[in-house]
Amino acid sequence: MSIPPPPGPHQPQDPYQPPQPQSPYPQDPFAPPPQAPYAQAPYGPQGPMGPGPMGPGPMGPGPGPGPMGPYPQAPYPQAPYGAVPYPVWGQGYSPYGRPSPVNGVAIASLVLGLLCFLPGVGLLLGIIALVQIKKRGERGKAMAIVGTVLSSIGLAVWVLALSTGGASDFWDGFKEGASGNSSFALAKGDCFDVPGETFDEDVYDVDEVDCSGEHDAEVFATVPLPGDSFPGDDHVTDVADDKCYTLQDAYAMDPWALTDEVDIYYLTPTADSWSWGDREITCVFANVDEKGTLTGSLRADASTLDADQFAFLKAMAAVDKVLFEEPEEYAEEDLASNRTWAGDTGEVTGNQADQLSSHLWMTPDREKPLAALAKDMEDAAEEWAAAKKATDADGFYVHYDKAYKYVDGATTVTAREALGLATTPPTYDEDSDSGSGGTGGGDSDSGLDV
Repeated sequence: MSIPPPPGPHQPQDPYQPPQPQSPYPQDPFAPPPQAPYAQAPYGPQGPMGPGPMGPGPMGPGPGPGPMGPYPQAPYPQAPYGAVPYPVWGQGYSPYGRPSPVNGVAIASLVLGLLCFLPGVGLLLGIIALVQIKKRGERGKAMAIVGTVLSSIGLAVWVLALSTGGASDFWDGFKEGASGNSSFALAKGDCFDVPGETFDEDVYDVDEVDCSGEHDAEVFATVPLPGDSFPGDDHVTDVADDKCYTLQDAYAMDPWALTDEVDIYYLTPTADSWSWGDREITCVFANVDEKGTLTGSLRADASTLDADQFAFLKAMAAVDKVLFEEPEEYAEEDLASNRTWAGDTGEVTGNQADQLSSHLWMTPDREKPLAALAKDMEDAAEEWAAAKKATDADGFYVHYDKAYKYVDGATTVTAREALGLATTPPTYDEDSDSGSGGTGGGDSDSGLDV
């Protein structure tokens, strides 16, 4: 006959204690709960029973006199079976369950593939990333594959561009766009401002502006320089001095419009800008004062003048040119050269008088003042012819002074007023070799580096 287990919760037995007999009788509900057994002292000789150091207590006799033994050690309490202990501080997280790291080479391959930059490098990095991912068990396989594919496509495009010349066209377009605001991107007729307070000797960037308003300078000519290698600063400066002062007359045919505040400058390439395609000299008008500005365009050529203005200025330019060819020696020093020059001046003056007389003027109010000017030019031509025949310096200067009275005289001012041109005569610098422009700064160092 089997006996059922006693009622109440079943307590797990301590594996370190001997099994306790089970009573077959029901447990007394009024009995006190069972007490855990006291820890047993370690085995060894025991002292005689007797009162302890403080006398016998209510719990019974204590150990006898003599040295005390070590305190009994109770075993640490054991956690119930199946309970999970709390983690101890400082142990850190368990490495199990962490995600594997992403391969950095795969990321680099993807970036280069998306940017189409250095496709060969992106392709190589993608292959390296796939090998590393397989060996190390890292993530990023998809990124490595995408970077490899995109880099392969980019590499194929670059090969095609190189074989068809597309890369060269792209590079030329890039340089052209990059130099859009540079000084060697200027063309004839452009007006611009220079960053900074002054128009100094080093010009790197320019801001193109409308010529109708205030501006620092206006381009009147460009001079291309031949050759593949940079010819040197001295050679470039010599070419600029020779060409710019000559080309100003073709752009600004009216020298009276160039006041004393206007000077000639030029922008020249350097060894560095030459490598970027800067192969020309840029001739510009600017203010004599480097802090000053110009207002309105100085351009006066066939593109801005009417037929009457163009015919008049062309005739005056021919006379001015021969006048500026006057010998440096006085007639007392070299009478022959001065007589030859006087003959040439009289011939040119007479020819231009005939051109003005035969021109059909657009309006009647221009005919009379231009006819009066042509008559004075004919009289001046006769005086030049007489100076050519002079036998001594005194006779030469008698006709020389009479002929010069017609140059920029009253009839010239009246004709200009009728044509709508500037009416204030320029002041010519006798020491300047700047031609008929009448500019006021011929002696300044006007060479500027780009």
